[in-house]
Amino acid sequence: MGIRFILMVNKQGQTRLAQYYEWLTLEERRALEGEIVRKCLARNEQQCSFVEHRNYKIVYRRYASLFFLVGVDNDENELAILEFIHLLVETMDRHFGNVCELDIMLHLEKAHFMLEEMVMNGCIVETSKANILTPVQLLEKT
Repeated sequence: MGIRFILMVNKQGQTRLAQYYEWLTLEERRALEGEIVRKCLARNEQQCSFVEHRNYKIVYRRYASLFFLVGVDNDENELAILEFIHLLVETMDRHFGNVCELDIMLHLEKAHFMLEEMVMNGCIVETSKANILTPVQLLEKT
């Protein structure tokens, strides 16, 4: 499986979107999110965007006020995951027009829907922005 979870977090450490591809209890999720968010937000911009935590490799990137954090297996390619994060942001930018924290909060179901179009069971299955956004646009028409 490659991707274990995807988190979108603001600068204050509040989770705005969480998508898990493995089963964890609510308490385990809260603890994991808290540890990872503290670890990633404490790092400065000169440090690399990869952190090892427990049995995960965390790949993260900051766009404006949002941090995109992806937990992957230790054998996953970090640069490929950084490209995936960039694709996710570009796709959301195309739909929302310069995506921000408020877009995620007000349109959480659309953000989850885009993620579900891109990732299935922890594997990236779609990388075409047009193919990802077409179902979202069709839903808006109905």
